[in-house]
Amino acid sequence: MDMDAFTTVHGPQWARLDALARKRRLTGDEADELLELYQSVSAQLSLIRSVAAESSVSTSLSATLANARTRFTGAKSNFFVDTARFFAISLPAAFYRLRWLTVIIGAVFVVIGTLFAVWTAGNPAVMAAMGSDAQLQKLVDHDFVNYYSENPAASFAGAVWTNNAWIAAQCVAFGVTGVFIPYSILMNAQNVGMTAGVMFAFERGDVFFSYILPHGLMELTAIFIAAAAGLRIFWSWVSPGAQTRLDSLAREGRSLITVAAGLVLVLFVSGLVEGFVTPSPLPVWAKITIGALVLAGYWAYTLILGGRAVRAGETGDLTADDAGASVRSA
Repeated sequence: MDMDAFTTVHGPQWARLDALARKRRLTGDEADELLELYQSVSAQLSLIRSVAAESSVSTSLSATLANARTRFTGAKSNFFVDTARFFAISLPAAFYRLRWLTVIIGAVFVVIGTLFAVWTAGNPAVMAAMGSDAQLQKLVDHDFVNYYSENPAASFAGAVWTNNAWIAAQCVAFGVTGVFIPYSILMNAQNVGMTAGVMFAFERGDVFFSYILPHGLMELTAIFIAAAAGLRIFWSWVSPGAQTRLDSLAREGRSLITVAAGLVLVLFVSGLVEGFVTPSPLPVWAKITIGALVLAGYWAYTLILGGRAVRAGETGDLTADDAGASVRSA
């Protein structure tokens, strides 16, 4: 098929359909014309896709048909309905699909961090490489604790939130490489573990946990979730199953990029805990309890709503129309 000739012949129809789809008010005759053109152009698009599925013409016509469809079906999305669906179905379903991988990554992080802590606390050479005795003593006695209170709580919470949300987004986006996630988990586990090693070497392990656990329970879990999403996206093109690699990658990417958006809110909560609860004068048991309740709330949300959504067939992917699905010729 000569695409240029086909476009020349049918171009006026496509332009007319686009004009009607964009028109704010349609007469009865125009509405009938819109429906007839929609049916005709849909058939033409199927023919084009059988010859050149990924051409610019097919992409443009898909957009025109989608716009026209909303005119005669009234299928424009309702913001509030879409928002409710996102938080009640799509996001918990995406979290639920990652639950076991999240736990595994968390366990690996704890093991690596513990090994670094033991190695640091029991190795004077490592301690010496980290700083002089005076510097380490200052870290243990002042710097570690003052980090959480040296800035106003609101600005500190905001800074922590944006930083962690950026880290989570990077894990989801760059996970496709297969390299970024292991490196990121290793570096973070090393930093936490070596800091813990110094604190324990100076017999301040209780201080370490009293300042890490209240916010860290949820904050670190959020990073594990982002890492799990990134690895799932990576695995989607390594082992695509019956789909093409591109289709598999696109589906997982659409499903799991919702995780990055959802984690912005999760990390906002953990940022509030880190800014207002961690440095507060509350008893240690109360601060840790607050952090544990936040984490429990996340898992309840994921396992109850997410489990229900996944059992109903949800994956967190976009609907067929939003994903840009189109009819292909047999």
